[in-house]
Order: sequence, then structure tokens, then C-alpha cells
Amino acid sequence: MKHQKLITTPEISKRMANVKLKNGYAESEIAKLLWHKGIRYRKNYRKLPGSPDIAITRYKIAIFVDGEFWHGYDWENRKHKLKSNREYWIEKIEENIARDKRNDALLKSLGWTVIHFWEKEAKKDPIGCVEIVMQVIRDKTTVANNLNKK
Repeated sequence: MKHQKLITTPEISKRMANVKLKNGYAESEIAKLLWHKGIRYRKNYRKLPGSPDIAITRYKIAIFVDGEFWHGYDWENRKHKLKSNREYWIEKIEENIARDKRNDALLKSLGWTVIHFWEKEAKKDPIGCVEIVMQVIRDKTTVANNLNKK
């Protein structure tokens, strides 16, 4: 989809150029903690819809660490507070939200479990995020073991 022309300044351009799309602090911290627990994964796995930030292929778990602005955290309230380039950002972020939903549905149809963490949540409590992932792994392992016993 073609977006309208963005009205910007050199300061805004510089700030936007510094936005990291991959290997941000939050996802790297979660990845490191998973690695130390013996969980092996792929980062930004392009073979899957949405290129999950972390893909644990053994357990079919796709993990996304979503930036609050880009992925529409509390979107219904926050979109009314946008001031500059309002129409552009509303269209852009609503596209991102729709794309995330499509990718989640595709991953689920392929048998993957999808986990999303907000970036602030992952930065504030990466250990808690990893515990959620470990619980999903335990649940999947328990189900698989029960099926094998039958």
C-alpha cells in the first residue's frame, strides 16, 4: 500500500533512523535468558509468517516483542493523541495491527503457538517473559508425553 508523503524535519528523520527493527535490547535479553535455560531458537526467522523475533522450532513457538507505538498498544486511546502526520500514522499502525493478526492466524494454522510481549513489559521483566515461554514449553511437553502414553 502506498502511503502519503510524510512531513518531517531533520531532527525527526535522525530520531526515526535510530529506531532499531531487529535485535533490540528487549528481544536480545529474552533470547539470552532462553539460551541459558538450554532453549535453542532462531532469531528473525524469515521462513515463518511475520519473521518472529524468536522462533523455537523444536516446540513450534513464535515469539514477538512488539514496540508499543508501532504495533498499537492501547491504540483506541493513543491514536487520538497523535498530533503530527496524524493520518499517515493512523493508517500505518492500523496496517501493522492487521498484518500482525494475519501472521498470527497463519502461524496458528501451521501448528505454531504465538506469544506476543510488549517491549516495555519485556524490558521491565524479561525473566517473567521467559517464565511464560517455559510454561508453554512445559504444557506442550506434557501434552506430547500424554499422547505418547496412549
